[in-house]
Formats: sequence, C-alpha cells, structure tokens
Amino acid sequence: MKQINYSQIKKLQRTHNVESMQQMINDGTCWKMEGSTGRFAMSCLESGVCMLPLEPRIDYYGNRVPSRNMLKQGTKGTFLNSVNFWNRVNNGDFDTIDWLEETFGVVENQRG
Repeated sequence: MKQINYSQIKKLQRTHNVESMQQMINDGTCWKMEGSTGRFAMSCLESGVCMLPLEPRIDYYGNRVPSRNMLKQGTKGTFLNSVNFWNRVNNGDFDTIDWLEETFGVVENQRG
C-alpha cells in the first residue's frame, strides 16, 4: 500500500473541513485561546487528523509546544501519525471516517 504525502494530506484536510484547525495549530493561535480550543487541537493531534508545524510555538502560559520533528516518529502531532490517520480515511475505514464527519461535519459532495 502506498503512503500518502504531505500535499495529499493538505488536500484531504481541505475536503473534510479540517484546514482551519490545522492553520491554528501551525500559527500557534489555538494555544493562546480558551481551553476548549487547545483541548480540541490536542484531540486532532492525538488522532492524526492534524500535525504539529515544523517550528515550535509558545502557548498562552509561555510553554514551548514542540515541532513535529522534535517528537518520536508516529506519536501524536507527528507527520507519520497524520499519514496513518489519512491512509485509514483513503482506505475507507468506517470508524475513522465516521469520527471525522461527526467532528468536522459531513462533506456534502461525498455523500450519496
């Protein structure tokens, strides 16, 4: 099975309404907002729907949020974790797709 690449993940994130959360993680704004936003971002990192950026960020309290390359490969927030998640989506894993649709909303043009 062929692994998906970064640009394919970005396209899938756009298709599934994840792009804005990924952007908030990339620029660090999610770590400076109310707690529920940061907790939701952490959930997205744990699942693999999003990944950390290439550069570390600073949260509201002055703590350093690591970059995705500072972590063990395959753990939450890493590129490999996102590859694994989006490969499940591409392969039609019902539970993964169901969670994605419940969390980010159903994409109308993909429903029959």
